[in-house]
Amino acid sequence: MEAGGSLFEQLGINWKLFLSQAVNFFILFIILRAFVYKPLLAVIKKRKEKIQEGLTKAREADIRLKEIDVIAKDHLKKADQESIAVIKNAEDRAKKLEESLVKKAEEKQKQLLAQAQIQYEKQQEESRKEVLAQAASLVKRLIVKTVELKPEAVDEALIEKAVNFVKHET
Repeated sequence: MEAGGSLFEQLGINWKLFLSQAVNFFILFIILRAFVYKPLLAVIKKRKEKIQEGLTKAREADIRLKEIDVIAKDHLKKADQESIAVIKNAEDRAKKLEESLVKKAEEKQKQLLAQAQIQYEKQQEESRKEVLAQAASLVKRLIVKTVELKPEAVDEALIEKAVNFVKHET
């Protein structure tokens, strides 16, 4: 063993120190493995599971987000259709209102025309009455001149007859 011992000595290794350091290393290895390595592996495993769970939830959220996007597009499409329907309804009501206003304006115009016609007829009647009154006066003067009587002696019935004759002529 001397040869073996001398080999350790030639290399500058004390075998007793080497043996004690080897024992210390194995004790430290067992302690580190029990108190550091296994808990560290458990923490890493938990963290890996959380990361995997987060990825799974992210995929689910992505799928739900796509579903929500489809639902939102459907709602927007419905809202567009409803707004188009509301606009068409408003246009229809505006057309009906316009037609109603046009009808009312036409009726008002007819009423105004009827009133104007009545007014015109009244004025015509007043003019006719005035013309007849003037004609009566003229006939009276004519009769007076033709008969050459005094104006008091001219018969009112004769004047009335002449006025009626003029009425029927016009």
